[in-house]
Amino acid sequence: MKHVLIPGLAFTVLFSTLTVAQDPRPPSDAPVEADDEDAQTLTVEVDEVRVPFTVTDGDGRWVTDLTEENVRIYEDGVRQEIRSFDAQTDLPLTLVLAMDTSSSVRTKIEFEQEAAAEFFFTIIERRRDRGMLVTFDSTVQVLQDFTESPETLSEAVRDIQVGGGSAMYDAIYLAITQKVSHQPPEGRRVLIVISDGDDNDSRMRVEDALEAAQRNDVVIYTVSTNGTADFGADRQQRGDRLLEQLADETGGRTFFPFELDEVVESLEEIAEELRQQYYITYVSSNQARDGAYREIEVRPFGRNVQIRARAGYPAPRD
Repeated sequence: MKHVLIPGLAFTVLFSTLTVAQDPRPPSDAPVEADDEDAQTLTVEVDEVRVPFTVTDGDGRWVTDLTEENVRIYEDGVRQEIRSFDAQTDLPLTLVLAMDTSSSVRTKIEFEQEAAAEFFFTIIERRRDRGMLVTFDSTVQVLQDFTESPETLSEAVRDIQVGGGSAMYDAIYLAITQKVSHQPPEGRRVLIVISDGDDNDSRMRVEDALEAAQRNDVVIYTVSTNGTADFGADRQQRGDRLLEQLADETGGRTFFPFELDEVVESLEEIAEELRQQYYITYVSSNQARDGAYREIEVRPFGRNVQIRARAGYPAPRD
């Protein structure tokens, strides 16, 4: 199988368009009647924000009957008008599995390969979902580009080889900006990272990886491999904090399996959660295109539930 190195560092921002009618009257006090033929169409770019979120009750069980009337969304403390609300549980998935193949996972890689192969059969449904496999050590490799075939993805897992170094931020940034951003926007965009979180070889920073995810509506889930690691506690804690940051700020979750066989359980939980998400879209009332970070909060209304969503996003910049 031909392996592909992800080249370059590009950035794609997605916009939606809104069509409005232009007033055909000249600047005069006297109204002028206009035929339909005189009407013109003006296309205006607007910045639509998509926010995926999950809802649980007090016992941690999924809540699947939430309605638009049960939520409020705020940006920097200002309530926003909901443009659309999607409660479907069978939306298509655009999913990237990014696996750490640095030397620190050498003793665990065979088991992680088995877990990844099984996961693709669990999560990818033909003619609906698309999956991609990326590995990272000192370089980032696409072992399998987007495909609807779980068999193809599982076969690619067998080609994983362990290297040195760890360029986790590069892997996240490049997979999103070079691959995910070019996929159809429908459905859910998800990136799952299996790693110890110890990045020592990236050109990009954690902030760059987060901004790429937030700009492209990607939710990051992380699975820590530190539970069975044999290096120092300080390094493990630092790696786990970074994994939690990636997940928390994009609306995902971090899993901490203590045994190798719990990696499978973690991936199964992610697969279940991905079928339980809601989506809200809105057009920000703040039209400044200054690139500033804006905080998002999705609050329940009239229901005693817990909502988990991404923390915010960077505003567009001219």
